[in-house]
Amino acid sequence: MKPKVLVLRAAGTNCDAETAYAFDLVGAASTVLHVNRLREKPNLLRGYQVLAIPGGFSYGDDVASGRIFANELMSVLKDELLTFVARGGLAIGICNGFQVLVKSGLLPGPAAAETKVKTKPRTAPAQLTAPEQNASLTDNTSGVYRDCWVKVAGDPGRCVWIADGDEIELPVAHAEGRFVAPAPLIEQLRANGQIALRYSSGTNPNGSQDDIAGLCDATGRVFGLMPHPERFLRWENHPRWTREPRRREGDGVRFFRAAIRSLKAA
Repeated sequence: MKPKVLVLRAAGTNCDAETAYAFDLVGAASTVLHVNRLREKPNLLRGYQVLAIPGGFSYGDDVASGRIFANELMSVLKDELLTFVARGGLAIGICNGFQVLVKSGLLPGPAAAETKVKTKPRTAPAQLTAPEQNASLTDNTSGVYRDCWVKVAGDPGRCVWIADGDEIELPVAHAEGRFVAPAPLIEQLRANGQIALRYSSGTNPNGSQDDIAGLCDATGRVFGLMPHPERFLRWENHPRWTREPRRREGDGVRFFRAAIRSLKAA
């Protein structure tokens, strides 16, 4: 059977269709659902193996990007979300979705275990404690909205969404994409292998500390990134597609394929 993916949208989300298509492209079965429907029936989440929070401007990015959506999830759906992760579910937040995961405390999440291997616990703990926000995504150092292409390189050591360490290109589009955290936390993230994606070749568009473009939690199954992999699924999406040798697919596909493969191999 195909792994089932829930693409969760809210007012202002605008990348849900592309995100659902990306998962379908690699062999999953995706459903786009408004958060109000999940609030009505939180146990719907139990029928899915992957949760995706796509990009956009949830609730108009009032207060701060992703803040209202994050508060909504942790005030109404906290228990279901934490149980979903504890039972082995995969989650991804893209751009605004990354902001939501960070401001909900789901990323970077609790401290990683000393071991640096991909862990896949399948049993929920007896008590689930909501994580606290310990980092943020804030205004770009340039003070302007950046809409451009960047180069990034992944670290596949812990994160199940990262297939390899190749340098690839992806588009970004954000005004609040600068990852900030206390220096001790940055050191801990490095040591734990939770910095899953970094801007490379001097293309950091927002001034993120340590060139952080994406993070995973201690399990390696919850992943957030500022670049938009769902916007580069076909080679024709690339701005130089007529001037460079044609490729079979866009660089963004690899993230979705790696996640779905990890589920099928479990």
